[in-house]
Amino acid sequence: MNKSLKKGLLSHYSEDKLIECGCDEAGRGALAGPVFAAAVILPYDYLNEDINDSKQLDSRKRELLRQEIEKNALAYSVVAISEKKIDEINILNTSILGMNEAALQLKIKPELLLIDGNRFINKTTIPYQCIIKGDGIYYSIAAASILAKTYRDEYMESIAKEFPEYDWEHNKGYPTSKHQQAILKYGLCKYHRRSFQLKNQLKIEF
Repeated sequence: MNKSLKKGLLSHYSEDKLIECGCDEAGRGALAGPVFAAAVILPYDYLNEDINDSKQLDSRKRELLRQEIEKNALAYSVVAISEKKIDEINILNTSILGMNEAALQLKIKPELLLIDGNRFINKTTIPYQCIIKGDGIYYSIAAASILAKTYRDEYMESIAKEFPEYDWEHNKGYPTSKHQQAILKYGLCKYHRRSFQLKNQLKIEF
């Protein structure tokens, strides 16, 4: 993690140590299940070399880090945005909505939002900065990515018991060959996103 970049960004806003909040989501590319978004405020000088983009970690490591993050964070929140909402406003807008809601549910109000990605519509009164691939640069965004991913995986494993034919305990709703073959055989269930073949999934209208 590049701590110097983190401090450089903060100094752009203030000479003081701002209360920064990392925001990220999980589940954008899945065919089923909600999007989960997380917001995390870590102590300013917090260090943990194991924390990284959740996609770079195996499931066991993510679970261990989830416990570590929840124990050490000054504040964190995780929200789920349903498949129905995804179909209504598209996946990009859902991701943005989720990160807004997660930030607003924090018990401590941050002074700066660090958003993973290059697009955001701010529905809070908090200044923000978008950072492309921020989950590999900032501890707080990486921590948010870990929480969003582990909470979503846990949810998908729970609903896999209701619909075992889709193998969600292994693919977590993503378009693996086995998942796609199951859709062809059994059709869509109530947890599938009906709109995911549409071309407007990356259009901002939120």
